[in-house]
Amino acid sequence: MTIDKIGFDNEKYLKEQSKCIIDRAAQFGNKLYLEFGGKLIYDYHASRVLPGFDPNVKIKLLKRLEDKIEVIICIYSGDIERRKIRADFGITYDTDALKLIDDLREGGIKVIAVVVTRYNGQQVVKQFMNKLERCDNIKVYTHHPIKGYPTNIDLIVSEEGYGANQFIETSKPIIIVTAPGPSSGKMATCLSQVYHEHMRGIEAGYAKFETFPIWNLPLKHPINMAYESATADIGDFNQVDPFHLEAYNITAINYNRDVEIFPVVKKIMLRIMGNKLVYKSPTDMGLNMAGFSIIDDDLVQQAAKQELIRRYFRYSCEYAMGVADKKTVQRAELLMKELNLTIFDRKVVKEARQASIIAQKKGKGNEGVFAGAALQLRNGTIITGNNSPLMHAASSLILNTIKVLAKIPDNIHLLSPNILKSISNLKSEIFNHKRLSLNLQETLIALSISADFNPSAKVAMENLKELKGCEMHSTHMPPPGDEAGLRRLGLNITSEPIFSSKRLFIT
Repeated sequence: MTIDKIGFDNEKYLKEQSKCIIDRAAQFGNKLYLEFGGKLIYDYHASRVLPGFDPNVKIKLLKRLEDKIEVIICIYSGDIERRKIRADFGITYDTDALKLIDDLREGGIKVIAVVVTRYNGQQVVKQFMNKLERCDNIKVYTHHPIKGYPTNIDLIVSEEGYGANQFIETSKPIIIVTAPGPSSGKMATCLSQVYHEHMRGIEAGYAKFETFPIWNLPLKHPINMAYESATADIGDFNQVDPFHLEAYNITAINYNRDVEIFPVVKKIMLRIMGNKLVYKSPTDMGLNMAGFSIIDDDLVQQAAKQELIRRYFRYSCEYAMGVADKKTVQRAELLMKELNLTIFDRKVVKEARQASIIAQKKGKGNEGVFAGAALQLRNGTIITGNNSPLMHAASSLILNTIKVLAKIPDNIHLLSPNILKSISNLKSEIFNHKRLSLNLQETLIALSISADFNPSAKVAMENLKELKGCEMHSTHMPPPGDEAGLRRLGLNITSEPIFSSKRLFIT
C-alpha cells in the first residue's frame, strides 16, 4: 500500500450524503435534528482507514448545506470535570469544544449554542461556561440528568423530563448536533429539542449521521473491525441489526449501543410524534452513504488492518501510562488476531527495533536507554534513527529522513554546532535540565535557525511537509517535546509501551 493511492471518492460521497440529509429533513416537515457522530472536523481515523477520505469532508458537506443548517455543540460535564483527552490532538474535550467553534467559524459556519449535558453544578464546568459566555458571548445551555433515563419514558417525555431542559431557539430546517467525542448527550439533546418543537406545534424529527460502522459492509470487514478497535475503550462492538433484518430481510451492520437503545428511542419518538414515526430499525435512523463511495475495497482493507495495529500499540501505551485498562488492550489484540495480524505486519516496527539494537551496540543511549525509530516514506523506503547524547531518536530520524528526501549526503550537517551549544547551555544553565539531548521541537527550531544561513538546512526543511501521512514507529513512548513535534508533522506514529527515560518527570 502506498499513501498516494485512493480508495474513497470524496466528491461522490458529498453528493450522495448531502442529498440524503435534505431528503430526510423533507420527511419531517423540513425540521430535522441531525446527530453528528464521530469527529466533525479532522476525522483522521476515517482518513487513515479510507485512503482518499478528506478528514474535513464533513465541513465541506456543511458548506454545501450552509443556508439550511445551524450547529449545536454538546459536551458532557463529566468529561470537563475529569479533563478527558482527545488523543489525536492531545487536548482536553473542553479545549476541543473551543477549537471546534473556531474551526467552524473559519469555515463560515456559525455555532448557535453549546449544551452542557448531565450538569451537576461542578465548579470547573461553571468556569468553562463562564468563559464561553463572557469571552465570546456564546449561548450556553444546561441539561440536567433525568432520573431513570433512558427507560422511564413516562418521566422522560414530560414537563419534568425533556420539558425541564432549556429549549434552544433555532431558525433553520437542519440542526447539526455534534460533540468533541462519544457519550456527550447528542441524542438526548436532539430528542429534547424534538419534544419542545412538538409542544410548540412544529413537526420535527431526528436522524443520526455516523460514518462507522459502515452498515452495508460485512460485519467482519476490516473497516468495521477497525471501528470496533477505535471504540474498544468504551466497549462498543458491531452486530447485525436484528430490527432491520426482521423488517426488510436485509443484513445491515450497526453497533451495540444503537441496537440496544433503539426500542427505547422508538417508544420515545412515538410518544412525542404519534404515528408519524418512519423508523423500523436503528439503521433506518442513520444517514450513511460512505460505503457507496468506496472505490478500491482491497486498498481500504489494507489500510484498516494497519489501523488495527496502530490502535493496539496506542492502547498498550495508554495502559502503561495508567489511562487504559487491560481489557481494552486485550480487546484490540483479539481483533488483530481475528484477521491473523501481528505487530510485524506494520513494517516500521521491525526496523525501529533494529535501530534500537544499533544504538545499544554503539553505546549511544541516554541514561542507559537505547531508543530506535523508523519512518516509511510514500515510495515505501524506510529510514531509521536512534538516540544519542546529542538528540532524541525522533530528532535523529526526522533529520535523516529529510536529508534523504532532499538528496543531501549523509556527511553534510544540517544543524550549526554553535546553535546546538546555545540550546544546550540554555537547558543546563537557565532551565537546569538534566537531560540535554534535543527533543524534536528543539531540533526543528535549531533547523529553522540554521536554514537562515545553511542552504542544505533550508532545502531539507522544505521537505518536512512531505512527511504528512507517513508511518512511523518508535521503540519508546515519545516524551512531550517529541510527541508535539510529531503531531504537527502529521505522522501516523505508534510506539512500544516503554518509557523513554528512567526519570519520572520527562520533558
